[in-house]
Amino acid sequence: MTNYRSNIDEAATLINAEGSAWNAINPESVARMRLQNRFKTGLDIAKYTAKIMREDMDNYDKDSSQYTQSLGCWHGFIGQQKMISIKKHLLTTKRRYLYLSGWMVAALRSEFGPLPDQSMHEKTSVASLIKELYTFLRQADARELGGLFRQLDAANPSDKAVIQAKIDNFETHVVPIIADIDAGFGNEEATYLMAKQMIEAGACCIQLENQVSDVKQCGHQDGKVTVPHVEFLAKINAVRYAFLELGIDDGVIVARTDSLGAGLTQKIAVTSEAGDLGDKYNSFLEVEAVDAAKLANGDVVFQQNGELVKPARLPNGLFKFRAGTGEERCVLDCITSLQNGADLLWIETEKPHVAQIGAMVNKIRETVPNAKLVYNNSPSFNWTLNFRQQVFDTMVEAGQDVSAYEREKLMAIEYDATELAIQADEKIRTFQADAAREAGIFHHLITLPTYHTAALSTDNLAKEYFGDQGMLGYVANVQRKEIRQGIACVKHQNMAGSDMGDDHKEYFSGDQALKASGKDNTMNQFS
Repeated sequence: MTNYRSNIDEAATLINAEGSAWNAINPESVARMRLQNRFKTGLDIAKYTAKIMREDMDNYDKDSSQYTQSLGCWHGFIGQQKMISIKKHLLTTKRRYLYLSGWMVAALRSEFGPLPDQSMHEKTSVASLIKELYTFLRQADARELGGLFRQLDAANPSDKAVIQAKIDNFETHVVPIIADIDAGFGNEEATYLMAKQMIEAGACCIQLENQVSDVKQCGHQDGKVTVPHVEFLAKINAVRYAFLELGIDDGVIVARTDSLGAGLTQKIAVTSEAGDLGDKYNSFLEVEAVDAAKLANGDVVFQQNGELVKPARLPNGLFKFRAGTGEERCVLDCITSLQNGADLLWIETEKPHVAQIGAMVNKIRETVPNAKLVYNNSPSFNWTLNFRQQVFDTMVEAGQDVSAYEREKLMAIEYDATELAIQADEKIRTFQADAAREAGIFHHLITLPTYHTAALSTDNLAKEYFGDQGMLGYVANVQRKEIRQGIACVKHQNMAGSDMGDDHKEYFSGDQALKASGKDNTMNQFS
């Protein structure tokens, strides 16, 4: 909360102290500009948003219905419009964050052009996007406050108190960002340096994964290779040091494990005694007992449980884990990460299944009772097919007649109106609340939603505009809907800052200001 009048008085005191040299400076204009620029640096943002996120984590521990959500945004404008929409429709930004996806940075923000999610994009591009997102969110603050200031100027004296109260109780569009640092883009020093850039840009929360940095794969693709725990923990330490060095004492670290889908490791872990962390990591390897006298040239062997064993090794030198050990490795990864500095967990799963996720979380909570997850509600899942198959399987277990359905073809449109499909849609609708309650998920995000919405909306516009609908394809399906839904950017000049520029010109030049918002501004058609 701010106090508009006290800000004016403070500016007036400062200006008066400078004497006649500052006579042209209006204290109310200074107060307005200060209020429109609440966050001066990225570190100001990181401190503010870390506190919010910590409070949200505490509230979730008390009440699992208080989970949080975000959508992945690949451009500042997308993040800005999302938060403007949330404020418009839901009246508050509380418990709604932004997610920055490494996948989308690679696909959309690299100077190389579109890249796969394999950490090949420039290291600086992630911090640049964080800075851009917060630039657009701060501009959304300035734009909305500017509108309130203009209302205040035009209001009757009896209405001014109400408008001033809106200014004093203004809720910022600036919210926490969970920022993806992939596998750290190199060794622990590289991770530390990149984390510092991200924090200085405004990130209060950094997500780090346990894959090998230089062979990193998308979590929903094959070929993932994990590192021994000691290497991952060193990178968690590096991120924590970055937070502490920059004064973000409550910064949040999300430790992501890809072990569920990762069947390979680059290294055999170092172990000094049976049962230590390295020995536990190695215990999941696929091995065979060997006779030392029969070793071939280049064979790698080590002692395990009192016998000499040879791990299964691929031609590329990578070692294989035993099939079926993924969940057990995930649980160990999560416990180890939380015991060594991580705050939240991310388990990359192959499907959205509350019971599967909950079973792993329950095992983790036997050791760390307040363990909680950030979960990827991924577009890589076929949600419709997955949930229809889950309902189908439940019907089979209950002995219900499923002869009208073919399990592998449940995505087909002819099933859309069936009872099975209706039940599945309801499970999708309540998935986040159910998983927050039953599977310890504190934060639900969709990694790539705005990538898909941009493609879908562009496809629809191109089909109509370049087809026989011509200009009506734009007017009926875009502009008319913008006007009727109250989409702020229908007044695109205003959204781009034209009105704020006019305000500043008036502050700086007074009556001589050449402003853009006169009677010939075509944006007046949207008043």
